[in-house]
Amino acid sequence: MVELDAPITGTAAECSRCGKPTTLCVCDGIEPIDNRIALLILQHPQEQDRELGTARLTVLHLKHAVMKVGLSWPSLAKALGREVDPKRWAVLYLGAASAATLPKNREVTLVDGKGAPLPEQDRALAAINGIIVLDGSWSQAKTMWWRNPWVLKCRRLALNPKQPSRYGKLRREPRREGLSTLEAAALALARLGRQPEIETTLGLSFARLLSAYRTANTRAK
Repeated sequence: MVELDAPITGTAAECSRCGKPTTLCVCDGIEPIDNRIALLILQHPQEQDRELGTARLTVLHLKHAVMKVGLSWPSLAKALGREVDPKRWAVLYLGAASAATLPKNREVTLVDGKGAPLPEQDRALAAINGIIVLDGSWSQAKTMWWRNPWVLKCRRLALNPKQPSRYGKLRREPRREGLSTLEAAALALARLGRQPEIETTLGLSFARLLSAYRTANTRAK
């Protein structure tokens, strides 16, 4: 079930569902996808990118998704709102794994604490029931990682996307493989759940958001 941490009280110029200015809203007509792999997005409270942020839009697209805002939670179960086995959940890894150390034929890879790929990837990936994405700047995400020691009980998932982020020059990423929250979640869910429609559908919404943003900024000049 889709769960947002808190509803947004919309104004005349703001969408009550996605929280974006109405000129940037692309959530009209979204039909949530029945995702096989669950999603938990933990957003840093100081993540202020109201215009280009994608966390809330991502959750609106999925039936089995939860978004919480905060710095720390006692456990994965408390953050998620239900009991789960953390060993069957994977958190998007923030460590030293790089494209050079990851299998070239995989866009999602489970790694150990040092960023090295685990053996028997197919079997390990098939055991994953959900993924956790930390939403915020690079430094904010790392802060959340260290303030939630229970993430060490989860598997670690490294991404090696074939395509760079659609953000392009709109946002700088510290790594080439850096993606928006929407792109990262869509890639992981599509591959782990074997549901390519997730990546396609969310990608189209993201492209619409970026197009609306560019149009709005062109008109403002």
